[in-house]
Amino acid sequence: MEHNGKTYWGTVLSLLTKILIIWFLVSFGAGILFAPALNSISLGGYPLGFWFAHQGSIYIFIALIFYYAKKMGDIDRQFDVHEE
Repeated sequence: MEHNGKTYWGTVLSLLTKILIIWFLVSFGAGILFAPALNSISLGGYPLGFWFAHQGSIYIFIALIFYYAKKMGDIDRQFDVHEE
């Protein structure tokens, strides 16, 4: 049982790490670091770097929340710790 618990938490931490990396790249990367390069592209009349900093990051965050909830449900079922 101990091995199963360590594997479960390792899987959960792996998922969280991936989500946090995406979150960082979108919020800090696209909104700040890569904004000058992205500003050469226009989306809805606004530079893409500006759009990511103000709108795009919110959409990505909401998508990450739904992705996290779906993947955690799958992980919980895989390790038989889900709620019915």
